[in-house]
Amino acid sequence: MVLAVTDKPIDPLEAYGRISKNRAGSVVFHYAVVKEMSGDGGVTSCIEYQAATGAEVELAAIAAELQEKWKIEDLLLIRRVGCLGIGDIISLVAVNSPNSEDAFSACREGISRLKRMTTFKKQEIFAAA
Repeated sequence: MVLAVTDKPIDPLEAYGRISKNRAGSVVFHYAVVKEMSGDGGVTSCIEYQAATGAEVELAAIAAELQEKWKIEDLLLIRRVGCLGIGDIISLVAVNSPNSEDAFSACREGISRLKRMTTFKKQEIFAAA
């Protein structure tokens, strides 16, 4: 299991290499990416993500809940911090399970939980339109 808060870019190929596939019937990956948005301040140039104290503890709690609810062989939960530009990967949820239904359901719940983390804050930084 990998739980991480990082300021380094998330590499999809490296992430695939980090999840166990020995007993996998299904491995599901979801990458959340920064999308371009327009607002009152113009067009998004980047989004600044910050993690408060306790972010790793909150990730561990999410992982424990996912493992209690579904049959999971391995799990990756990774969140980025820093100023991320359009197309940059914000977070990764990857789940290995013997069956696809558990893998998809756990991944979907993991995505939802990462979005609601209270230890992460984001601020959009706008460029002139």
